[in-house]
Amino acid sequence: MRTFVSAAATVLAVLLAAVAVPAIWLDRSIVQEQGFVELAAPLGRNPEFQQGLAAAAIGTIDTSAVPGFLADLVRPVLENAAASLTGLPGYPAAWEETLRKSHRLSFAGTDANNPEAASASSLTLDVAPLVALGSEEISRATRLPLDPPEQTLINVGQPEHKEWTERLRTFAPAGYLLAGGSAVALLLALVAARRRWTVLVAAGVGALLLAALWTLGAQAGSAAALATDSGNEVANMFRNEFVAAASADFQTWTLAAAITGGVLVLVGIVAGLIPRKRAWVTR
Repeated sequence: MRTFVSAAATVLAVLLAAVAVPAIWLDRSIVQEQGFVELAAPLGRNPEFQQGLAAAAIGTIDTSAVPGFLADLVRPVLENAAASLTGLPGYPAAWEETLRKSHRLSFAGTDANNPEAASASSLTLDVAPLVALGSEEISRATRLPLDPPEQTLINVGQPEHKEWTERLRTFAPAGYLLAGGSAVALLLALVAARRRWTVLVAAGVGALLLAALWTLGAQAGSAAALATDSGNEVANMFRNEFVAAASADFQTWTLAAAITGGVLVLVGIVAGLIPRKRAWVTR
């Protein structure tokens, strides 16, 4: 009976961990605002993406209030602003604020208390901070007042993707509870086992298998995400860069799981050999 309980608890621990680890990663790196910003912040240092995003942001600036005879003066200033935006001292802060506003639009609740999120029907980038930075630079160069909008939205997904973010926001935090259940199940398996080293080996093998499974799942998820087309070049560039960054970040988690699994297998094997060695020595 003890052997059965130990085996069942070990299997349960592995199954719970299989869901818990990806859920915790999603909550910490995607659902939580700070994790999302830290994951996506390096995208702003990609030269090609920088220029595309800057051009898109500057292109949304409303210059209709500029008198017609000044249009020829403003046009080269706009082009220069698009080229130099990423080099301005305020660009890093504007990019971070863009990520924060975009996260709130895509992941915050869509209730009456959150009108900002209700205005987005799909995954959205709000580049208003970059537009404000560009407008300020253009106003400084031309002495013409420009009033940047509070929101400048670029869709980076389809409406159904917005539903996915709402589900993630609801269910991803459950990963912590599942992780706790996995730890309790593993502890139960160790307590009930006649040979505890077998539990360590089994748990280690399970961790190695999960690392392989998560790697395959991440590759499939990345391929599915890259296959979607927003119809916007800048949005597609953001999607490509963000998927690559997320995949690389999750890969560190799968590597940690594989290392942990290998250590558990090694410790279990050593623990299993020690009693045999002692028995052999006493003969």
